[in-house]
Amino acid sequence: MKQISIFASGMGSNAKNIIEHFRHDPYTNINLIICNNKNAGVLKIAEQEDIPYLMVKKSELEKPFELICLFKNRKIDLIVLAGFLLKIPSELIQAFPILNIHPSLLPKYGGKGMYGTHVHHAVLENNERVSGITIHRVNEVYDKGEILLQKEVTIATGETAKTLQNKIHKLEHQYYPVVIAEILKEI
Repeated sequence: MKQISIFASGMGSNAKNIIEHFRHDPYTNINLIICNNKNAGVLKIAEQEDIPYLMVKKSELEKPFELICLFKNRKIDLIVLAGFLLKIPSELIQAFPILNIHPSLLPKYGGKGMYGTHVHHAVLENNERVSGITIHRVNEVYDKGEILLQKEVTIATGETAKTLQNKIHKLEHQYYPVVIAEILKEI
């Protein structure tokens, strides 16, 4: 059985979607949720789903030896970022395959500070005609890892950051679990 750890900092809609997708998969288990925000909605999801979670501080990520040992003890096969806002240390990147989903068509609107509605506001301010999602492997540079999948949506006249965010969430929920499942086949 393949073991997944989900890293999330926010409400957890992608985490919840991934959990639901793999709920009845006999070959995949969501083993652990990592969070850095004590007020994150993903913690409530973890409790409801009876999935163990661990709170981590930025300083613990900067010296990830204990975290790497924990993941190896839990036999984690894949780390999935689902709205996790801290930079992943290179030691962790070298030890485990890590996937991320970004709410734009990278390389546009990526990098430090480009997350959530910040991305959507930037897209709209630049009068883009399309936006979308990028699912990619994580490397040492924000949003620069190998792109695995991109899907786009058309930006309507009068689009707001909120309406664009809703369109993007639909794409994220549709495609992220599918890409995760494909990557798990390679591990």
